[in-house]
Amino acid sequence: MNHEVIITCALTGAGDTVRRSPHVPVTPEQIAASAVEAAAAGAAVVHIHVRDPGTGEPSRDPRLYAEVVERIKETGTDVVINLTAGMGGDLVIDPDRPLRQLPGTDLVSGLERLPHVEELLPDICTLDCGSLNFGDGSNLYVSTPDMLRAGAKRIQELGVRPELEIFDTGQLWFAKQLLAEGLLDDPTVFQLCMGIPWGAPADPGVLQSMVHMLPEGARWASFALGRMQMPWVAQSILLGGHVRVGLEDNLYLSKGVKATNGQLVERAVQITELLGATVATPDRARALLGLKPRT
Repeated sequence: MNHEVIITCALTGAGDTVRRSPHVPVTPEQIAASAVEAAAAGAAVVHIHVRDPGTGEPSRDPRLYAEVVERIKETGTDVVINLTAGMGGDLVIDPDRPLRQLPGTDLVSGLERLPHVEELLPDICTLDCGSLNFGDGSNLYVSTPDMLRAGAKRIQELGVRPELEIFDTGQLWFAKQLLAEGLLDDPTVFQLCMGIPWGAPADPGVLQSMVHMLPEGARWASFALGRMQMPWVAQSILLGGHVRVGLEDNLYLSKGVKATNGQLVERAVQITELLGATVATPDRARALLGLKPRT
């Protein structure tokens, strides 16, 4: 069991959730305010996507990331900044004409997914460690070994800590290969992503198997989607890990009750403390994850 738990709040994500809940933040102002709310509730880390302020659609615009980060800093809030670098991997194909790309495709190289990381130098950025059939239909997330090697090398050069997003066991296998090739620095930080169709299912036995595959000394957290989000807080802590909650992965506090990010963090704090663990502060999270002290 983990007795000192880092809570990450994934604020908005890139999914089609804006129309499903009024609490999903869209504009930089809303996303930053939600980050501050989550930090006040007990989150040591905020995981940030951005969206087009007019449409609510996911975006890779570095200017939007910069505005969110600046707004958070202007409040004086102490929180670890984790920027996604997963945008730009979406490929939607015509199943009858597979070489034809359909609307929804946003596919660029591994390095082209990093301009906002290069500009802002966050504490953490994500690195999605493999390709995946992403849900039903013909949606693919593309992250090839060559893309990952190039991305990992550039992130290492920048001095940013990658959070290795793992959606299935083969991706964990490849992340360990990146470590063996010297493209990752210790301590490695893993996020085990469960319940995303069609990756690793939200099954405690699968999580335990993935935990057993982690390299020695790794720091790790896990999350699961929807109604499994809060049970997964307990699963992660009991297996020795940290946790992630937030509207990226789940919109509800209970059946029929729409949540805010702050409420989801508060619930995670309650579960953590009921298990007899303590919630890590941002400074303690930086120490545990091998990050630079706050400036």
